[in-house]
Amino acid sequence: MSSSTGRQRRLLAEINIIPLVDVVLVLLIIFMVAAPLLYRGMDIKLPQAATNTIKPEERKVLTIEKNQAIYLDKEEVGLARLEGRLQALKGNSPEVSIYLRADREVPYGTVVQVMDLIKRAGIDKLGIVTEPLQQDSPSR
Repeated sequence: MSSSTGRQRRLLAEINIIPLVDVVLVLLIIFMVAAPLLYRGMDIKLPQAATNTIKPEERKVLTIEKNQAIYLDKEEVGLARLEGRLQALKGNSPEVSIYLRADREVPYGTVVQVMDLIKRAGIDKLGIVTEPLQQDSPSR
């Protein structure tokens, strides 16, 4: 008889994992459904105003092509007219920002000259647009 009671104890000591996994999966599904509802935010009614207190920032793209043609957004402007156009932009919108896109074949001096014109026009927000580096491309 002592051998059968020892065998029963050993069987009772094992934990049945399947119901535990079921409960954990149900809890996981409940949290996955409930989590987006927690970040919903608060419903409030904002007051109305005739004037907008936050002015949208004006963004312009300045492109220098391989043949050194310069475009302000999609309109071609020469290097001689560029400074006047930039000063007019600064006068219309003091918070204007310029994004400079230059072909990699454009001489460095031309890019620096255009950047100097942007700074002389009084535009402080200047960004240079690049392409992300491809991880599978061989390094030079």
